[in-house]
Amino acid sequence: MSEHFDRGSLVIIGATFVLFAVALWVKGLTRDLLLEAGVFLVSVKLIMMAYENSKRSKEVMEELQAIRGMLEEMGVREQSDERETLEGHH
Repeated sequence: MSEHFDRGSLVIIGATFVLFAVALWVKGLTRDLLLEAGVFLVSVKLIMMAYENSKRSKEVMEELQAIRGMLEEMGVREQSDERETLEGHH
C-alpha cells in the first residue's frame, strides 16, 4: 500500500477518517450526518482515484520500458546489418 501512497496521502487519509468519526460522535445520527458522509465519500473516491492512477502509471512505465528495450534491440540489429552490408561491399 505504501508503494502507491506517499506519507502525506496517508496522513490525509487518517485525518479524514478521524474528522469523520469526530463529526459522527459530536453530531450523532442527525441530518447533518448526511453532509459529513458525503464529504467522507468524496474523500474516499479521491483516494481511490489516486491509487488507480498510481497503478496505471506504473503499468505504463513498464510498457514504455519494454518498448524502449525492443527499439534499442532493433537499433542494434539494424546497425549490425548495416555493418555487414558495408563490409560485404569492400
